[in-house]
Amino acid sequence: MATTEQAVKSSNGNGYKVIGTRPIRHDGLDKVTGRARYAADVRFPGMLYGKVLRSPHAHANIKSVDVSKALAMDGVRAVVTSADMGQVADKIQEMGEGAANLRHLKDNILADKKALYFGHAIAAVAATSPQIAEEALKLIEVEYEVLDPVMDVLKAMEDGAPLLHSNMRTDRFGNTGEKPTNIANHILHKHGDLEKGFAEADVVVEREFRTEMVHQGYIEPHSSTAVYKPDGT
Repeated sequence: MATTEQAVKSSNGNGYKVIGTRPIRHDGLDKVTGRARYAADVRFPGMLYGKVLRSPHAHANIKSVDVSKALAMDGVRAVVTSADMGQVADKIQEMGEGAANLRHLKDNILADKKALYFGHAIAAVAATSPQIAEEALKLIEVEYEVLDPVMDVLKAMEDGAPLLHSNMRTDRFGNTGEKPTNIANHILHKHGDLEKGFAEADVVVEREFRTEMVHQGYIEPHSSTAVYKPDGT
């Protein structure tokens, strides 16, 4: 009978079954040959397809949104804007892994009165085909008042910087500021006597680092498919 130590020995000679090996992904072949099915490949009877109209401006007031021409197009079943979503409380809510302002969260789904970034969703169309939905987007008329954008995080915190949220006040360790600001809150992480630690250190190295935002490069398009059952689930 093989001992436990003998059982974990592998052909790569490092004593492990997995570490140091080059396993083949179980879904790798399907992905590189095009056989893999993603959410955008799923088909159901009577499916509707959604497309989203996005802001071409990084910062702009939304003066009006006219969806009447898009709604009148054959094959279009619905057009929604933030006006169809109702209002939610302007308060911080615990969300399990963190907290968020409910109104800001809702406004990020569909812009309400202001586009806060390039590509901010303004309206969504549901139609009987992706092509019809795409054409319907072209019929939605949006009037913008273009505002100065905030392009740098440090400049955004300066006095006089263009404000994104007129209702935001800085929460500084539980005390809320009086003036509108782009700074949501101040958070302090501290352990021990910092001044004493610096004073006793042989060497103090101080540097400033800035990194760019990084996002994954997906092999499939951003898409999701939902099915509503007769009981509403």
